[in-house]
Amino acid sequence: MNNIIEITDFLAPELDVYARLTEVQLLNREFPEKGLFIAESPKVIERALDAGYEPVSCLMEKRHIEGEGKQILARIKDVPVFCAEFDILTQLTGFKLTRGMLCAMKRKPLPSVRELCKNKRRIVILDKVMNPTNVGAIIRSAAALGMDAVILTPGCSDPLYRRAARVSMGTVFQIEWTFSAEDSLDEIKALGFKTVAMALKDNSLSINDPRLTDENKLAVIMGTEGDGLSDQTISDCDFTVKIPMYHGVDSLNVAAASAVAFYQLGNKQNGE
Repeated sequence: MNNIIEITDFLAPELDVYARLTEVQLLNREFPEKGLFIAESPKVIERALDAGYEPVSCLMEKRHIEGEGKQILARIKDVPVFCAEFDILTQLTGFKLTRGMLCAMKRKPLPSVRELCKNKRRIVILDKVMNPTNVGAIIRSAAALGMDAVILTPGCSDPLYRRAARVSMGTVFQIEWTFSAEDSLDEIKALGFKTVAMALKDNSLSINDPRLTDENKLAVIMGTEGDGLSDQTISDCDFTVKIPMYHGVDSLNVAAASAVAFYQLGNKQNGE
């Protein structure tokens, strides 16, 4: 039986993780082994549980105890479950819960870049992509369209931030990812990957160039919305690639561009 606790005191310290701690505080860079994250919605929580993440507590709307959250609660019987009506939860958290359920979970140690890239053929490198919505959408596309892993530079939004994980539909728990050092291209190249800079440059290959899909190991590098990749990063890559545009459109949102790139360059284009 679950430990259901109706909220009567907004200031209860057990609720800090949902109401008063920022996502940066939850990350706990000083003591990463104590880091937490918030999974939002039953689907995201379920995929996190499937991936072996350990729940700490739940916060949910009362009506979902016997509704959409029932299946989740059956899997986490040993953790406290705080509940209240929708309006109270919105007041407590400051936002409207997606499908009425949040779950605080422990983070796992991240692999090194070398560990992550072992036996991989198609990886994504996100360079300073700061918007969590874009990070979540890119990871969802990477998982769906044949990429093997995602590497993020330190300037990127954390894939386990609540919004990023929710936008990804929980695929942040289904595809491997890690953070890299600031300059990781040399390491990636040393591991046998040809590097592909996605950039709007005239002296670039079209994304459907067969030289790209013929490469055994590719690392597709995408930059932040607006500024894109730096000239130095583009110069350091083996290929510069752009997506052909029509009707005077000069670019796509980075998340939309990622879906096009991954569909064309991912493993499934090579018969896998």
